[in-house]
Amino acid sequence: MKVSEIKKFPIQDNEGKNYYVIKIETDSGIYGLGEAGIPAWGGAISKAIDHLSETVIGQDPFSTEKLWQRMFRGGFFPADKVYSCAISAIDIALWDIKAKYLNMPLYKLLGGPVRDKVVCYPHAQGNSMSELIDNCNKHVDEGWKFVRWHQPETSGSFTYKDNQNILEPVESIALAEEQIATIRETVGPNIQICFDIHTRLDTAHAITLCRAVEKYRPYFMEDPLRSENPSSYRKLSQHVSIPIAAGEQWSSKWPFREVIEEELISYARIDLCIVGGFTEALKVTHSAETHYIDIVPHNPLGPVSAAACVALCMASTNVGVQEMPKKPGTYATNLFPKQIQWEDGYAWCPDEPGMGVDIDEDVARSSIVDTTGWLPQLRRNDGSFTNW
Repeated sequence: MKVSEIKKFPIQDNEGKNYYVIKIETDSGIYGLGEAGIPAWGGAISKAIDHLSETVIGQDPFSTEKLWQRMFRGGFFPADKVYSCAISAIDIALWDIKAKYLNMPLYKLLGGPVRDKVVCYPHAQGNSMSELIDNCNKHVDEGWKFVRWHQPETSGSFTYKDNQNILEPVESIALAEEQIATIRETVGPNIQICFDIHTRLDTAHAITLCRAVEKYRPYFMEDPLRSENPSSYRKLSQHVSIPIAAGEQWSSKWPFREVIEEELISYARIDLCIVGGFTEALKVTHSAETHYIDIVPHNPLGPVSAAACVALCMASTNVGVQEMPKKPGTYATNLFPKQIQWEDGYAWCPDEPGMGVDIDEDVARSSIVDTTGWLPQLRRNDGSFTNW
């Protein structure tokens, strides 16, 4: 069996959300799906996939480690984030092919099942406190065991509207503390709270916020700092005792090494569609296990990413919770008529060959768009740029 073609599908669903999905075909008729992170970099990712296809086409899809090494460092210079997104999509699709060829669910090929289902958290945002409360209550009523939202903007709306939005750190910290206190009172002690700082604060402000909300027992505070310097988590860990989750922007095992080995984080936020696919995510997961650090995979994307993340969690010992913005099977169903299962706050991959997700290629072809663009941008009161 050899790889014969890599098809690219930068697509948009009927709600306006973009995905970058690929389909790898083989000369045996078996195919696999993969998804690339950061679809807003779609133009660059397409070029990277075209380049990497020279290495992959004609090769045995079972040679995932060899192909990963060639893709990541075959150009002498190690892959950057754009190439890591492309490698991730290709690697995920290759693992999907392997599982289908062996006629087994991917989670079994990965060593599972360790668990029958994976607890998940949804995205529960709100443009106001009342809307946030309503959304959290709605998700709890649906059976979710967790609620999650992110660091609020400070220009009249808690969530991003346009490039004029403002996030002033001190004001945002006060809002966040009020939100977390209110939601804890609303949902009670048994619903877990995940709060996403989203790299929007510097170290001093992150320390202030984490200390202020410790009494409300959030499950974790997510990505409190920018990702460029993992060593910054050393200072944060010295000043806070609240669980910290980080890593969604890291594009290989190397940035994870320091924070895992020095135990600077409590949860590893692996993004399978950025970190390098299953081949690299397994290495990060196993490294984290030796330090009793659970993984909490980052999944802001589509049904392919969701299936990959849940397959990894079903096969891994050290799992905290899985990000799942929406219930599988309730969105993009015309593009992805087969998706993984969800019930009462848990997701699982079906007991069938592969990841348990499929694409309607005709619909996908008619849904192709140029996904290249800019993610939201924020500024402070003084007009300076700050992270979204």
